[in-house]
Amino acid sequence: MTNPKLFSSGIELASFVTSSRILCKSWNTISSSEPDNEDIVSYNGIGLSWKVDSGSDFTIIAFNATVDSSNVESADLVSSSELKEENFLDFEFLCSRSIPNFSLNETAVSLFRRNYQEFDRLKSQINSSNPRTSMIVTGHGLGGSIASLFIISLLHSIGSGKNRPLCITFGSPLVGDRRLNKAISRSSIWNSCFIHVVSHKDPLPRLFITNQTSSYMPFGTFIMCSDATSFENPDSILEIFVALASVHDKNQGLESVDYGNIVKNLYLKATCIGFSTQAENTTEPDSLATGISLQLRALGLTPNMQVGQQENIDINALERKLTELEEKFILQKKILFEPSKKLNDIKIQMAYLEWYKKETKNLQIGYYDSYKNMNTPFDHDVVEFHRKLTSYWEKMVEEVEMKPQKEGAAFRTRWLYGGTTYRRMVEPLAIADFYREGGKDYVNNKRSKHFKQLDEWLMEESKTAKSDINRTSRKNVEAILTIDSCFWAHVEEALLLCRELKVVKEKEEILKKLFEFEEYVYQLLKDYAVSPDIFLPQSRYIRWCNEYKAIKGSSYTSSLANFMNDGTKIKQYAIGAYDFP
Repeated sequence: MTNPKLFSSGIELASFVTSSRILCKSWNTISSSEPDNEDIVSYNGIGLSWKVDSGSDFTIIAFNATVDSSNVESADLVSSSELKEENFLDFEFLCSRSIPNFSLNETAVSLFRRNYQEFDRLKSQINSSNPRTSMIVTGHGLGGSIASLFIISLLHSIGSGKNRPLCITFGSPLVGDRRLNKAISRSSIWNSCFIHVVSHKDPLPRLFITNQTSSYMPFGTFIMCSDATSFENPDSILEIFVALASVHDKNQGLESVDYGNIVKNLYLKATCIGFSTQAENTTEPDSLATGISLQLRALGLTPNMQVGQQENIDINALERKLTELEEKFILQKKILFEPSKKLNDIKIQMAYLEWYKKETKNLQIGYYDSYKNMNTPFDHDVVEFHRKLTSYWEKMVEEVEMKPQKEGAAFRTRWLYGGTTYRRMVEPLAIADFYREGGKDYVNNKRSKHFKQLDEWLMEESKTAKSDINRTSRKNVEAILTIDSCFWAHVEEALLLCRELKVVKEKEEILKKLFEFEEYVYQLLKDYAVSPDIFLPQSRYIRWCNEYKAIKGSSYTSSLANFMNDGTKIKQYAIGAYDFP
């Protein structure tokens, strides 16, 4: 058997398991009733039984629910927050800053928890077995839901370099809400662990779907039968389920579907058709829409079909909706799987900004003020670099923040240097845009969430790092980026305060704020944490110094005023040679 870990795409893996008899072997283990088969060991739990088949080059664990079938129909959800309060933490690792909680089907979770001790022993047995042996966890109906939960409980230990297990369900109801979908789908490795085989005649998989606003949401890859059509896009799967739920009478009951015959037919077809994969491999503009139309007909969804006493289903509208969803999904995949090219583009854009910083310094103005003034073609060129860099890092931060806590922490550390350099270089451009348009109080009113999170990453790392990450070398002060990426926002606010003094009667509060700004700047200077670019003649910081000096008078003294009045000290600072008292 080829190792399933080689596949990162669920569509690729679906085609592989269909053509390799893995589906057939999985179903045979579920339906097997041969007590004399020494390769299969049966176990009985509470409302649940399972078999472990180790008779091939991979181990199959097959779950079968023995509870009353009426319990399957309960659509009630239980929140991960409630489970945490009850000290059940098996799924807590899925939570992250952006997904603090999610919900699971209460019936499935209850059955899982009632057999928890047995599952714990089963996991120990798995861990002690040959690590090179691939594992398939499978189940039919509610047994498939338990299989999904069992694999979910293992996801925290699954990485790209490990022999990850594969979950194959047959006619399984959905197990969780949209937030669970997001928690699993944020990792292509995790999401590709799940293959769901669904007959279009089986009411169980769509049991909890009534309309597009359903609380439940699919995850993983779905092989839709009668034809071998596979979906990775959960939004497309949901649309299909809604349509099938409308076509088939909900009162038909939980009829039996012959999945044994279905998987045999799928094996004879030898491959699955993925809409997105099909569209990516052709140049025909209408091939995606045509493929969707044909596959909907294979699922029994045809134009102008009558549904009981209801109005006709608009299949044409469904085809258009699925086409839009799959086109969007294809675009997202292209962005996700071209990281090296994207990262190379980002490096080029950052290199351009470094060049821009040096060129504007030669013009005695500094890149912040040059960009704010927009007086040269170079300034306008920077707009596009600013936009692309911001778009990249906004998406990057959002993806990292969605990851589980442990994995997210590792990613934050990995991207710490690049994110910090980006923030210190690019946030001044965002500040310049804001104040050029007449804005006020950037830090509280306009600062982007991703800048704040990048800042938080650095602060979190600083708490655990052996050395001060923010510490700069005096020898390299001429080349540094100002440590506080909001420095220019504070300068702009100080300039606004100077102008307020000319029109207000109560000046004490404003003067207090200006003094606090003085102390803030002087502390940065003492730490060699501010770029010498602020001393360039056309700098807005120098403009503030002049306006403030006019307000306070030439006889005014303070630590900052004494420093700024001595050109020699400024020159020494620029080369890292000044020793602050």
